Amino acid sequence: MKFGTGTSKIEVNIATRTALFRTLRERLQKRVGFALATLNLDHLTKLPRDAGFAAAYSAHDLVVADGRPVVWLSHLARKPLELMPGSDLILPVCVLAAEMDAPIALVGSSDEALQGATNALIERVPGLRVVYVHAPAYGFDPIGPAADVILESLSASDAAICFIALGAPKQEVFAAHGRSQAPHVGFVSIGAGLDFLSGHQVRAPKIMRKFALEWLWRALQSPVRMVPRYAKCFAILPGLVKEALRQR
Repeated sequence: MKFGTGTSKIEVNIATRTALFRTLRERLQKRVGFALATLNLDHLTKLPRDAGFAAAYSAHDLVVADGRPVVWLSHLARKPLELMPGSDLILPVCVLAAEMDAPIALVGSSDEALQGATNALIERVPGLRVVYVHAPAYGFDPIGPAADVILESLSASDAAICFIALGAPKQEVFAAHGRSQAPHVGFVSIGAGLDFLSGHQVRAPKIMRKFALEWLWRALQSPVRMVPRYAKCFAILPGLVKEALRQR
C-alpha cells in the first residue's frame, strides 16, 4: 500500500512479519545488503517537506508499518499491514543474526546508551556478535565525510546488520547512503530503540501500547518536543483517510 501525496508517496512493500523475516534470512544467506525503514505518521509529515528524506526513503529496499494509524489506514484501504515498530524488531532480528552467525553493528544515540544496549543484547541473545559501535558527534551529517568513515569501518568490521538510532530523517538518509558505500550491510532504522534497551529512555508500559496510547506516554514524557510533532500528525490524518478510501 502507498502512503503520502504526490512525489513523496511511499509504498509499504512488506506486509507481514513472516514476509519480513523470510526476506531478511534470504539476504543474510547471500550477504546481500538492504535498507529497512519503519513508516510512521511523523515520517509522513516530513516527507512532503524534505526532498532529501523522500529520496532516501525511496532508496530503501524494505518498508514496514510502524504505528497503529498506519495499520488502521491500511485496513481502511482493505490492504492490511501488520504493525512492526522498529523497537520491537531489534531483538528478533538479533536472534536471527545470532542463528546465522551474522555480526551486527550499532550506530547512533550516545556512547553510554550504546554500551548499555550492547550489554543487554549480548545478555538476551546468546551467540550474538556485536563487532562495531559508534555514536556520531552532535551535528552529524549522514552523507558527509564522517558518515563515509563510519561506513568504511562498518565494511571492515564484517558487520552484516547495522542498527541505526539517529532519528528521522538522519537515520534513513544514512541508510540510503550506506546502501551504495557498504552494499553488503543491512541497515535497520530503529529510532529510540537502543535507548529503550539501555534504559536511557523508558518505553510506554505494555498496557498503553496495547491500547494504542504509546503516543500519549511519549507526549507526557517530553511535551515540548512531542506535542507539536503529534499535532502535525493529527493534522494530516484527514487527507490520509481520504487517500486510503480512494485506494480501496
